[in-house]
Amino acid sequence: MDFLVARDDLHDTRIVEGAEEPRPADGQALLAVDRFGLTSNNITYAKFGDAMSYWKFFPAEEGWGRVPMWGFADVIESRHEQLAEGTRLYGYLPPSSTLLVEPERVGPRGFVDASAHRAELPAAYNSYAATSTDPVYDAEHEDEQMLLRPLFFTSWLIDDFLADADMFGAGAVVISSASSKTASALAQLLARREGVDVVGLTSARAADYASSLGVYDHVVRYEDASELPAGRAVYVDIAGDAQVRSSVHEHYGAELAHSAVVGATHHDRMGEVPDTLPGPRPTFFFAPDRVAKRSAEWGREGLEQRLAEAWRPYVGWVEGWLGVVHASGGEALRGAYLDLLDGRIDPAQAHVFTLR
Repeated sequence: MDFLVARDDLHDTRIVEGAEEPRPADGQALLAVDRFGLTSNNITYAKFGDAMSYWKFFPAEEGWGRVPMWGFADVIESRHEQLAEGTRLYGYLPPSSTLLVEPERVGPRGFVDASAHRAELPAAYNSYAATSTDPVYDAEHEDEQMLLRPLFFTSWLIDDFLADADMFGAGAVVISSASSKTASALAQLLARREGVDVVGLTSARAADYASSLGVYDHVVRYEDASELPAGRAVYVDIAGDAQVRSSVHEHYGAELAHSAVVGATHHDRMGEVPDTLPGPRPTFFFAPDRVAKRSAEWGREGLEQRLAEAWRPYVGWVEGWLGVVHASGGEALRGAYLDLLDGRIDPAQAHVFTLR
């Protein structure tokens, strides 16, 4: 089974069943996609599918794409002498029943998929971690890992980026789409730092929920952007909403120290960045670049260990409010995907799917 999305109309979807499973050649392996999580992160992948090459990871027929997901898979057939069948893996997966990979740099920690079509794509998305040696992995929290590890990893990298830049000399960090899981993860990390005023910017509908999370010093509604705290600030844009961006930039002007573009939860309200926008030019935060930097400085193991140390208290925090919905089959996935695309998902819920 494959769940396909039209690249020119994200509301147009197809479920394809009955195709024969591929057979691995020498040096290849076939993975059974066990389960994967569905969050607003996946909508960002679809929205930026062409611009950021997300559609290239799992090619589909012309005009269609397979939205990348994060989840767990098992090696069901291996023709690579160093990769054992039965190995359980965490990584970037298609919304499909199986995935054919070409393992390279195989070791106790996992491998990298060296398939030709992925050669020029960011290495951070091509690695598959063996659960037996992954410092983040906990069998009791697979759901949280599928749903939140990629979001948390992005938030952790942003937190590290801001700290490395000494918050650009700002006393406040304003985060749009404050009720989203990426935003709240970043807020949870920033809230542990001294001297940082964490400000959530969100809709009137989600304001109470964002406040209830307990990680924002202030929660401000979009229409009240003029009431954002005064002083030097950094803006982390997870909404991608052109009007919200303009409101923040106009409020702070020269006092806006940095404007980072992270996501597009408001994907239907994106717009061009005008040359007349006050303050710094918005800059896209590309997580793989930060991964490459820190991997070079700390080594991959050092990076993963630091991530694991921050992940554990975060999981303890989300257990208090996250409700996980488990479902199977293409139709259930289609329904949840469209609800998420159109903003109809409760921010306190998340979905885990299986297509097998």
